[in-house]
Amino acid sequence: MVMALPALVGVAAWPSVAKAQCVDEELKQDLVGGRHYRGVQERLFTKAFRHELSGMGGYYGGDLYSSSWLAGGAYTFHFSEDLGLEASVQFTRFRTAVTDTYERRYPQVQVEERTNRPGRLYFGHLVWSFAYGKLRWMGGGVSRFDFNAVLGAGVTDDSTSQGLTGSFGFGTKWYFGKWFALRLDVRDHILRETLIGEEHLVNDILVTGGFSIFIPFGG
Repeated sequence: MVMALPALVGVAAWPSVAKAQCVDEELKQDLVGGRHYRGVQERLFTKAFRHELSGMGGYYGGDLYSSSWLAGGAYTFHFSEDLGLEASVQFTRFRTAVTDTYERRYPQVQVEERTNRPGRLYFGHLVWSFAYGKLRWMGGGVSRFDFNAVLGAGVTDDSTSQGLTGSFGFGTKWYFGKWFALRLDVRDHILRETLIGEEHLVNDILVTGGFSIFIPFGG
């Protein structure tokens, strides 16, 4: 009888352990409302080692010239989730009423700069995505977004600009599905321009919106 006592004790203890586990499971269900514990989750939208093609359009606010439209595109290679290299080309027109006013006031002087001419902008930027977030739409689907800062340089191709153009700015992208995003960017271009024989260091502001397609599509 003495030898059988541990076995009987083990048999008697097993139902208590099973009952305690059931109570723990019920308590967990009550506490979390039937949801899974939150932990480290896989990213639903990944950018690392993907190619991004963008189309953009918007507003060019010139420091010396009148505001005008802006349109173009960009290619970005993301070599991590946070860093990417972007190359872009954009088109606009440089217009100003200053030269017309000057020629009317001094008809004997003809200003060489044309007052309405096309301009092209060729730029490269380092893109740093420094913040991420997500938003649930009225209890429905969840959209993910990020905020980024850019720093770069390029060429403003028109008859009055001189040398390289520096560029910096901020932007945001909103991701839908696994390959499509909407984007909004604000850039500040710093360059030297000549108007009526005088050089000026100017800050031109570019505000653009557009879309991006990420390749491969199922990343």
